[in-house]
Amino acid sequence: MNQNNPEGRRRISLWERFRRFMLDLDSRLDFGIFKGFRWSREAFERFVVFMDRFHVGGWRRWLLVEPASEALTLGYVGLMLMLALAVPAFRETSDEDWLKKSELAVVFLDRYGNEVGARGIKHNDSIPLEDFPDHLIKAVLATEDRRFYEHFGIDIAGTMRAVVTNARAGGVVQGGSSLSQQLAKNLFLSNERTLERKVKEAFLAMWLETRLTKNEILKLYLDRAYMGGGTYGVDAAAQYYFGKSARDVTLPEAAMLAGLFKAPTKFAPHINLPAARARANVVLDNLVDAGFMTEGQVFGARRNPAKTIDRRDESAPNYYLDFAFDEMRKLVDKLPKSVSERAFVVRTALDSGLQQTAEKAIEDAIKQYGRDYHAKQAATAVADLDGGIRAIVGGVDYGESQFNRASDALRQPGSSFKPYVYATALMSGLKTNSQVIDGPICVGNWCPKNYAGGFSGATTMTSALTRSLNTVAVWLTRRAGGGNDRAGRNKVVALARAMGLTTPLTDTPSLPIGAAEVRVFEHTVAYATFPNAGKAVTPHAVLEVRTGMGETIWRFDRDGPQPRQVMPPQVAADMAFMMNKVVEEGTARRAMLNGVKAAGKTGTTNAYRDAWFVGYTGNFVCGVWFGNDDYSPLNRMTGGSMPAMVWHTIMEYAHQGVELKNIPGLPPNPAQTGPRIAETTDVPRPAMLSSKGAQSLVRIERLMDEASRVAPALPKLGTQTSAPPTVPGATAAADKVLPAVRRD
Repeated sequence: MNQNNPEGRRRISLWERFRRFMLDLDSRLDFGIFKGFRWSREAFERFVVFMDRFHVGGWRRWLLVEPASEALTLGYVGLMLMLALAVPAFRETSDEDWLKKSELAVVFLDRYGNEVGARGIKHNDSIPLEDFPDHLIKAVLATEDRRFYEHFGIDIAGTMRAVVTNARAGGVVQGGSSLSQQLAKNLFLSNERTLERKVKEAFLAMWLETRLTKNEILKLYLDRAYMGGGTYGVDAAAQYYFGKSARDVTLPEAAMLAGLFKAPTKFAPHINLPAARARANVVLDNLVDAGFMTEGQVFGARRNPAKTIDRRDESAPNYYLDFAFDEMRKLVDKLPKSVSERAFVVRTALDSGLQQTAEKAIEDAIKQYGRDYHAKQAATAVADLDGGIRAIVGGVDYGESQFNRASDALRQPGSSFKPYVYATALMSGLKTNSQVIDGPICVGNWCPKNYAGGFSGATTMTSALTRSLNTVAVWLTRRAGGGNDRAGRNKVVALARAMGLTTPLTDTPSLPIGAAEVRVFEHTVAYATFPNAGKAVTPHAVLEVRTGMGETIWRFDRDGPQPRQVMPPQVAADMAFMMNKVVEEGTARRAMLNGVKAAGKTGTTNAYRDAWFVGYTGNFVCGVWFGNDDYSPLNRMTGGSMPAMVWHTIMEYAHQGVELKNIPGLPPNPAQTGPRIAETTDVPRPAMLSSKGAQSLVRIERLMDEASRVAPALPKLGTQTSAPPTVPGATAAADKVLPAVRRD
C-alpha cells in the first residue's frame, strides 16, 4: 500500500471497523440463541416438574382427564368453526334498517294502468298481538313451534324429533325449523334448500332472540309470512280468503290459516279447497296433541269446516309479479334518500293480454305434446326493444311450483348461443358471404360434430348459421381470436356480456356451441341488440314508481340505464339478415309470422335436455325454452319444433293491430299494421294507439306531473286567491286515460 496515500489508510480503517462490527454482531447473535435455547430447556423442565404434581394415572386418567381434554380440543375447534359459519349469517344484518327494509309493500299496475296484484307486507293499522283470537295463536304454535316460549331460537328437541319422524317415514313429513328460524328466513334469506341457508338461518334465529322479545318475534311472524294468493300476514290472508279481519276468524278458519304456513300455495283454499280442509284437520289434531284444546273443543270445527270466498276465476300474473317485486326490492336502494315510506304504486311493462296468451300457449303445448316429447316444463319471456318485459312465464303451473324458470333457472342455450359467436366474427372483419370451413376441427381432445352428421366443406357464414353447423361456430371463434381458441372465446364472452348476459360463462372448448348456462329473460333481451342497430338494453319490469300519495319518484326512461352501443349497426344488420334466413329457410320455419318479418335462432343441447327458440321482430323479442327440472332428456325435441310453435302463437297475438316497425338489414314489412287474427278470441287484443299519439299522451302526462309539483307553490307568487277555472270531470278522465298509454 502506498504510504503517501492517507485516503487509502482511511478506507482500510473503515473496512476494518465494519469487519469487527459484524464479528461482534455474530457473536452476540450466537450467544443469544444459545442462552435462549438453554432458557427454553430449563423452563420446559420446570414446567414438567410442575405438571408432574398433577399427574393422574389409571382409571382416573382414561375416564376423566382424557375425555375432558378431548372435549376441550373439540370444543375449541367447534367454536372456531361456528364463528366462521356465523360471519356470513351476521352480514345479512349489517344494515341497521333491516327491519324496515322487510316492510316493502307494492301495488302493481300493468302498462295501461290497471291494477294486477300486490306483493309485500300489507301496510295498515297492524293488529296488536293481544287482539288476535286465542285459538288462532294456539293453532299456529301447535303446528309450527310448540316449544316456542321455551327454546333459545333453535328447538333442539323438536329438531331431533323431526329427524326421527322423517327417518321412520322415509321422507320429509315434519319440519325441524323453529318459528324463529322461519322468521329469520322470511326476513333475511331466500327459499333455496341448501346447507348454507340452513346454517345462516340457525345463527340468525339466535340473533333475533337476543334482539327481540318472544312476543315481538311471534307478531312479526304472523305479519310477515307468505300466506298464498299474493298475501302476506294472517290479517291479509283472512281478508283474502274469508272477507274478514283476523280478529274475527273462527276456530275452523284459524286452523285453515295456520295450515298455510307450511306450503301456502299447495294448501291455499282458492287453489285446492279439499287439500286446505285436510290440512286444517291436521292443525286441529295438533291442537289436541299439544294439549292446547280437547277433542270436544275441536269437534265442532271438524264437522263444520271453514267456508272461503270463491276466487278460482281470479287469475293473477304471479310469475310476473314475483319477478317485478324482486326487481323493486333491488331498486328501493336507488330511490331518492328523501323517500322514507315503504309503500309504492309501480307501473310495470306488463301487457296483461300478452301475459295470458303466453301462459295459455305454454300450458296448451305441455298438455298436448308434453307426454310425446317427455317435456314437463317450459318458460318464456317477451320484451319490447327498450328492454321492458311485456310477459314472463316461469313454468307450467304457478300453484304447483313458484320457481321462476324464466328468471332464476340456469340452462344451456345450445345453438341459440351462436349469434354471439357470429356477431363476434363479423366484428373481426368477416362478411355474411365470407367463405368458412365446415370440416373436422378439434380443440384439444374435443372434436365437435354437426347435428346432421358429416361435413360440407367450404360454405358461407349465412348458410352455416341457417343450417346451424357446430364446426363452423368453433372455426369462427378460432378465426376471431387470430388462430387462438382461448382468445376467440374471450372475445365472444366479452360481447355476450356487453349484450346483457350476466351468468358465469365458463371458458370451455364447447362454449361456442352453447355449453355455458344462461337465464331465459337475459338471453331473450340480449337478442334485442340486433333489431336495435347494435344498441344493448337492460331488461326491466318496472317503468314507473310512485309513492302512496301519487308522487312519481322514479322512471326507467329518465333514471334507468340507457341503451349502449356494443356493436356496429352494420354488424347488427348483417346478423338480422342471416337470422332471418334461419326463420324463412332454416331450422325455425315454424316460427314464421304472416305479414311480419322475423329473425331468430333455434337451440338444442346434448341429449335433448333443452330446446330453445329466441327470435325478434321490429317490435318485440321473445324467447321460449322447454325442458325438465331434473335435466332428464326430452324425446328428440328440437328448438324448431315446440319452442318455435309456441313462439309463433305468442308473437302472432303480440303483433295484432300494432304499428309494425322494420328490422334494420331486412326488407320492410308487407303492411304497416299487424294483422288481426279472427280465431284469437280467448284474449281479445285491445285497441292500439299510434306511436305519435302515444308520445303525445306521454308528454301531456309528464306536463301534468310537473304542474302537480309546481301547483302548491302557485299562491305564493301573487295575491290572487280565487281558484282557477276547472273543467268538470277533466281530472278523472285524465287519470283514467293517461296511464293507459301504449308505447309501441
